[in-house]
Amino acid sequence: MKHTPPKLFAGTANVELSRRVAAHLDVPLAEMVVARFPDGEVRVRIDESVRGEDCFLIQPTCPPVQENLMEALVIIDALRRASARRITAVVPYFGYARQDRKLGPREPISGKLVANLFTRAGADHMLCVDLHAGQVAGFFDIPLDHLTARPLFADYFARKGLRNVVVVSPDIGGLKRARELAGMLGAPVAVCDKRRDRPDQVSEIVHVIGKVYRRTAILVDDIVDTAGSVVMAAEALVRRGVAEIYACCTHAVLSGQATERLEHAPIQELVVTDTIPIPPSKRISKIRVISIARLLAEAIQSIHENTSVSELLREPHPAEVVL
Repeated sequence: MKHTPPKLFAGTANVELSRRVAAHLDVPLAEMVVARFPDGEVRVRIDESVRGEDCFLIQPTCPPVQENLMEALVIIDALRRASARRITAVVPYFGYARQDRKLGPREPISGKLVANLFTRAGADHMLCVDLHAGQVAGFFDIPLDHLTARPLFADYFARKGLRNVVVVSPDIGGLKRARELAGMLGAPVAVCDKRRDRPDQVSEIVHVIGKVYRRTAILVDDIVDTAGSVVMAAEALVRRGVAEIYACCTHAVLSGQATERLEHAPIQELVVTDTIPIPPSKRISKIRVISIARLLAEAIQSIHENTSVSELLREPHPAEVVL
């Protein structure tokens, strides 16, 4: 059966990524107007027919989170009311994923709430990259395909020809990510053990578990937000005699003083993806950006043709440096 091309829509959160995905798929971005009313409300108009079409909206819910989330929901509603056959929300960075459980009484599980909002707005399918916690996929009552950027990181570091590598997780919770990247690189694993005596106290690394002395360390995490964890881990590794430190994180949130911390940190490079656009003011020399666009394009094509997405993760993916 011959498939017509998918309809690809770009929200305003990451237009450059949408263009890269469209280029890999060799399809134009669909015509759509996204604007704001004077009071800040989102205004959307779909400027071409989508009746019976397979539609894909690319819109990470990165900062400003509420603006981008609401825009995604309104666009999905517009596509549903225009009789789209299927609507896939391509959310490379899924905000609220860190609020995946109750840490105390009378607290919400905001990740589940946001998952419900996508479903109620009219999304039939989700496509995300490196969710903060695996259980977030279970918050959705619709199919969700979960991609990872680790094959891209593995290709990038393999091409650098680093020697005597150890892959390090900055905390116990990220050990699975570190093991997967280490397996791709054929390297051992180490992990930082953090302690926090009080909820209002900054974490302190008290142990580094694993052999790191005189090795080249690659710190791996899913998000670099304030950069506190990755910088603290790098400083702990230096105290344990690591020769050189690199870091990779899928989502470059870079809140607050993150870039200033990274500038002064003992890190050679921080490698991130373009799931979140990095403004010029935060493009420091230490940051390298590799594009997730080809992987997203291949996943979109697989969903469109109803073929396996998981097979994509078993294939090597070259890292395309875009910044």
